[in-house]
Amino acid sequence: MIYLLHGSDEWARSEAIAQMKAAIPPDLADLNISNLEGRKLKLDSLVAACEALPFLCDQRIVIVNDLLKHQKAGKERDELRAYLERVPDSCDLVFVENEDVDKRNSIFSYIKKIDGVREFQPKEGAELLRWVIERARILGVTIENVAAQRLIEYIGNNSRSLVNELTKLASYVGRKGRITLSEIELLVNDGQEQNLFAFIDDLSMRRRSAALRAIRALIDEGQAATYILFMIARQFRILLAVQDLAAQRLPADQIASQLGQRPFVVRKALEQMRAFNPEELVQIHDRLLELDRATKTGRMQAETALEVLVLEICAQAAPRR
Repeated sequence: MIYLLHGSDEWARSEAIAQMKAAIPPDLADLNISNLEGRKLKLDSLVAACEALPFLCDQRIVIVNDLLKHQKAGKERDELRAYLERVPDSCDLVFVENEDVDKRNSIFSYIKKIDGVREFQPKEGAELLRWVIERARILGVTIENVAAQRLIEYIGNNSRSLVNELTKLASYVGRKGRITLSEIELLVNDGQEQNLFAFIDDLSMRRRSAALRAIRALIDEGQAATYILFMIARQFRILLAVQDLAAQRLPADQIASQLGQRPFVVRKALEQMRAFNPEELVQIHDRLLELDRATKTGRMQAETALEVLVLEICAQAAPRR
């Protein structure tokens, strides 16, 4: 068979590859599995790998990484396309692309025609929730729906990160144990919240490029730009509230209790609020409301609003600490 595995869900792609490799006995894997980098791969090298005879096996596997991404249209692609029809039956040829593929590519078209294309995109909504519950079952534990939902809220839809957290949680509750909301709150760091903190830190230091990269990281985690804008506004409201209560000389734990926030959120807010003048916090919050209205009325795209926010804040001088 010839396969093309592509899409941004890296963990799901890796799992599919592992399942293919499992068909080869572990003690013969090195002799029957070839991994090739596509950036500078020549057709002769690919042909040699595909046509090598399996050793003490019925099948060998040739995995080619990111060939379509780097290969330009022309003679080389045409020759590869022609060779695909001659790949020996004893070889499973697997093209793996870390990014989305141009579906007009002749290689893609041929593999799709023979039903070898497998697309791996991050799961969303109810499908993602079912997947988390099923992964917990595979690990020998159960997870409550509300706990699974909170885990997704904290981690996003990155499959590898979710599996890592589920493995940690399963180890904590033990085999046949039950993961509840308490275990999530105790053991799971809110990755999106940490990225949001990093973004506010970059803004406070007027690190424009880093702040823009932080926005992109949040979007790549699967969050919509409109939601990110909402979360930034929420964080600045927390900064304003913490600033007000800190002025009353309340300790961090008491501030957390009054605001209904976790203590570490308040401690981080106490650090971050010092990077902004009191008037500036109000101005930024008001500007966020304006940008939110602009996105909801169609006057501005949400991603553009986020970029405008970064550019405006970073154009101002940072206050002295």
